[in-house]
Amino acid sequence: MKIREINAMRGPNYWSIRRHKLIVMVLDLEEMEELPSNKIEGFSERLKAMFPSMYSHRCSEGCEGGFFMRVDEGTWMGHIIEHIALEIQTLAGMDTGFGRTRGYGEEGVYNVVFSYMEESVGRFAAKAAVRICEALIAGEAYDLSDDIQEMRELREADRLGPSTGSIVEEAESRGIPWIRLNKYSLCQLGYGANQKRIQATVTSETSSIGVELACDKEDTKYLLEQAEVEVPRGDIIRRERSLEEACRYVGFPLVIKPIDGNHGRGITVDIQNYEDALAAFHHAKESSRSGAIIVEKFITGEDYRLLVINNKLVAGAIRTPAHVIGDGKSTIQELIDKVNSDPRRGYGHENVLTKITTNELTQTIIKDAGYTLDSVIPDGERLVLKDTANLSTGGTAEDITDIIHPANVSMAERISKIIDLDICGIDIMTTDISKPLSETGGAVLEVNAGPGFRMHLAPTTGLPRNVAAPVIDKLFPIKGDTGRIPIIATSGTNGKTTTTRLIAHIAKMKGYRVGYTTSDGVYIQNRLLMTGDCTGPASAEFVLKDPTVNFAVLECARGGLLRAGLGFKKCDVAVVTNVAADHLGLKGIHTIEQLAKVKAVIPETVLPDGYAILNADDDLVYDMRRNVNCNVALFSMDENNPRIKALQRLNGITAVYENGYVTICRGEWKMRLMRAEHIPLTYGGKAKFMIQNVLGAVLAAHVQGISIEDMKAALETFIPSASQTPGRLNLFKFNDFTILLDYAHNPAGMRALQKFTDELDATVKVGIIAGIGDRRIEDNNEMGSIAAEMFDEIIIRQDKRLRGKTEEELIKMLNDGIKMKDPNKKTTIIPSEKEAIKFAVKNAVKGSLIILCSDVIPDALALVQKFKEQEARGELNYAD
Repeated sequence: MKIREINAMRGPNYWSIRRHKLIVMVLDLEEMEELPSNKIEGFSERLKAMFPSMYSHRCSEGCEGGFFMRVDEGTWMGHIIEHIALEIQTLAGMDTGFGRTRGYGEEGVYNVVFSYMEESVGRFAAKAAVRICEALIAGEAYDLSDDIQEMRELREADRLGPSTGSIVEEAESRGIPWIRLNKYSLCQLGYGANQKRIQATVTSETSSIGVELACDKEDTKYLLEQAEVEVPRGDIIRRERSLEEACRYVGFPLVIKPIDGNHGRGITVDIQNYEDALAAFHHAKESSRSGAIIVEKFITGEDYRLLVINNKLVAGAIRTPAHVIGDGKSTIQELIDKVNSDPRRGYGHENVLTKITTNELTQTIIKDAGYTLDSVIPDGERLVLKDTANLSTGGTAEDITDIIHPANVSMAERISKIIDLDICGIDIMTTDISKPLSETGGAVLEVNAGPGFRMHLAPTTGLPRNVAAPVIDKLFPIKGDTGRIPIIATSGTNGKTTTTRLIAHIAKMKGYRVGYTTSDGVYIQNRLLMTGDCTGPASAEFVLKDPTVNFAVLECARGGLLRAGLGFKKCDVAVVTNVAADHLGLKGIHTIEQLAKVKAVIPETVLPDGYAILNADDDLVYDMRRNVNCNVALFSMDENNPRIKALQRLNGITAVYENGYVTICRGEWKMRLMRAEHIPLTYGGKAKFMIQNVLGAVLAAHVQGISIEDMKAALETFIPSASQTPGRLNLFKFNDFTILLDYAHNPAGMRALQKFTDELDATVKVGIIAGIGDRRIEDNNEMGSIAAEMFDEIIIRQDKRLRGKTEEELIKMLNDGIKMKDPNKKTTIIPSEKEAIKFAVKNAVKGSLIILCSDVIPDALALVQKFKEQEARGELNYAD
């Protein structure tokens, strides 16, 4: 078995399922193609013995044990690998269960699709599942333990922490999109200019002064003392010689900790004498960045954490450090093992509680208590194993929100304002939180910026609290605000780049700050920031991350969609221009119907109150309306198209080309924008395919509330040129000849270009064409045949976009197509595009039209513009 490729999907895919995290593995079974599971002796028994828990897999049988029924009947190895990949993730603590295995279109090759929770784990599971299956086939032993641990470690390294994760989940439940901005906890909620950011429990609205204060325990304590908040008596020292005097001033028992510490690092509590104080001082020094050490009174009682969000107390918990209780029989290590056997405890943050680890700190604490890990402690004795009560070190938490005394609630909310934190955790030591601190002798020990939520989300005992909800309430205070910006997505075989650019131009003229993606690059407010084919999810996210953008127009091509999904979950408007044969035979897409299914994903992502804008003249595009969950608007070059008429009778929205006008209709009422011949993009109405692009674009603008007047102004100022429509009908008029540069790169695009050029007068029409390596032989043949119809002379060039084929192979495909149509057609082969253009220009006769079909637009544009500049200076030089 061989894995051809593994891709991660983070958006909807062409199986039209609503999953956001999918691994798509292209698996070549090679000789296993003819060997289903029931043909391998002992395979089913070995699989059941290795994965008894797979009995819960219902598979297509719809009942428990369904998957093993399929295995016994005989199923393909790709299907088995899918289930193994799911099961080993579940065994590693990531319960995920969606999977599909489908043919790739080649014998013995399959798309194996399964869900994941963390991408790195999903990729690992794909490879591990193949290894495991190969071992099962060969009857070899396979130890799962290393794979399970590796997946756990990958998950802990990559996953969002429980605090960040809870906020993201709450945002998702409210329809707020999110993007992870780094490999840690920095996340964006919402899009573009409407985004908010969080990093764990610090938000984009958290006061930097508040964070600084919380990190400086001296300043925090000073401010709280000034505000008459109960705090422990203490002193700040930096040198060992000051320690003895500080101990006398504060009085034993003591707590010694670094002034700038966090997460309990460097803290020693309940210090009863100077010798222990000296050791604690040096321990604190190791964790102190500034060298300043706090020596303060040790307050007896329980450790409480009060959580305040937006100056409102939302939760409280009593925290207990990791500990064991002796039974008079078991060793300390045995007691730890017994505690860790609790099913609620797991690795890292995978469960409600974390397993207790016996690290160096734990062994030091045990040693200080006069024990070793092999010691048996008396029945009922409680031995603390960590110096803090953090859940991440094995501690426990009990929710006590409902018993906090109102005076303590008021105090906590007041502290949040004193320190100026929108989210803060207040650590209190007291014997009874249900009584005011003034009565119990308790004190506020610390104020924490970025407090952990885990103890409140999933306390060991008590009521869980949704503490993420008030965070979202603060960041998005207006009910129904999702932090989104308008997103218009475009797809189709031809015309989508021009349609994208035109929609972006209309939105810009309306006053929006537009970001858009195209096959030429990514533009933010008309500035080109990324070059190349930028029609995939990474480019879409680039726009949606930009805090200056408040309107996004995203071109979505099949390649990025099949490779990695979409860079967004939902859009407001989707425009599908057309579907024609292009890129067939790639990524398992072998028919035009399959290609249409891929492109149909775009309208299927439209929000329920949004619009799918479909080409009513294209059967495959029109059929996409069947699977959308949104409004549908149609456009057509024929106002009498029965599909248009049917929607108009339902009072729907349409756009048509009628009586020479580009017209929007609401029901049967017409709103004429302008005559097509007056729209520069259509070249006086001659470029019919450009009129079609205009119809889709103005319809998208209309459903977004842009006025007819604004659209007219935009259409009048959208001039076909190298700057606004690079590579799309760029016409350059020289003194003796004209060059037309276009991106036509498939038969449908060439046919559309042919209709336009047939209306252009020229003494001779010379075409410069090239084959493309990722097209089928018949596609390149057809390109040659169309060229033979279009041009009087043909120059074949082939120095770019080879994509796995040789220059000679591609030239032959085109030449064969030309000869099929016209064996006598004048044809010249010049492999270099640059040299081909120079040859055509140098040999151009007066009144000729040179039509350059280029797939690498910037290079061709640069050369043609250079010739234009040289001619303007009277020094045109073809030899440069």
